[in-house]
Amino acid sequence: MRPAGAPHRIVFIVPEGFHLLDVTGPLQAFSAAAEILAEPSSGSDSGDGPGPGEGAWADAEAEAGYAVELYADVPLVESAQGVRMCASPTLPVLTADDLIMVPGWRWHDRRTVPLTEPQLSVIADHHAAGGDVASVCAGAFALAKAGVLGSVPVTTHHELVYELARLVPGTVERDVLYTCAERVHTSAGISSGIDLALHLIAHHHGSALAARVARALVVPAWRPGGGSQTPVTLLHRNHMQDLVHRVQDVLDAADGPPLPLDRLAARFGVSGRTLARAFRTATGLTPHAYGAAVRRERAEQLVSQGWTREAAAREVGYADARSLRRR
Repeated sequence: MRPAGAPHRIVFIVPEGFHLLDVTGPLQAFSAAAEILAEPSSGSDSGDGPGPGEGAWADAEAEAGYAVELYADVPLVESAQGVRMCASPTLPVLTADDLIMVPGWRWHDRRTVPLTEPQLSVIADHHAAGGDVASVCAGAFALAKAGVLGSVPVTTHHELVYELARLVPGTVERDVLYTCAERVHTSAGISSGIDLALHLIAHHHGSALAARVARALVVPAWRPGGGSQTPVTLLHRNHMQDLVHRVQDVLDAADGPPLPLDRLAARFGVSGRTLARAFRTATGLTPHAYGAAVRRERAEQLVSQGWTREAAAREVGYADARSLRRR
């Protein structure tokens, strides 16, 4: 386990000829999350950062953020696009809480995986020790060669799914952006690597943070990996209205009673009527309905973690479970 306060370490194992966006897309998502988590917080009512009630998986160490590193055999690795990136030839010390990610590469010979045997052993050993592994695009073939895919559902780029299906015993999903199962995460390639990173950020720190990262990157806050349930905080973020996003940042902190419409509007210098109209246009909901939906979802998450319904209702700002059900 990582020491208290230490960041989640994300290590990209980078082969020669890797696809640039397979690395830089997820890397920027994790880096943006770390920057947001490092911002000073003035409380859950401020809208300046994730509140303590956000996300089904948020925990006491959530503020630790991420440390992203590139690992390769040589200190300067050339991408398929001709851009070189600096990497460390020394593997950092990893714990079971850390993630190894393998990007895709340009195929010259589909029978060849351009990772060395020691690098493949790093992947296998990390997974065997309880750590998570992930891939973007053809990186799934490295996970297969390292022997960590087992029989779990996986995916890769649509041009490579049949090739991968001949190598692994599990199901190769053909029409999904990413898969996550048993500490193995795979994505279809290029932009879906960002989708996978957002999903992992939501898993570690809550969906509200993932939504803020997506907004910073100007990408969709949520695209389905393949049938997973959509969190309320991501489902209604597929718009570009800055005012509404900032209001959602406040409403996503479901750790107390929601603000009345007039008080909420005053914080952003608009009238209640203007805010309600803009919010409904962007999300299809009123601010009150959105806040209530966030709190219901958060309460259900707490119940699934062992809280009583009464305690969960009080935690998200209602007098009792009956009041929450009425809302």
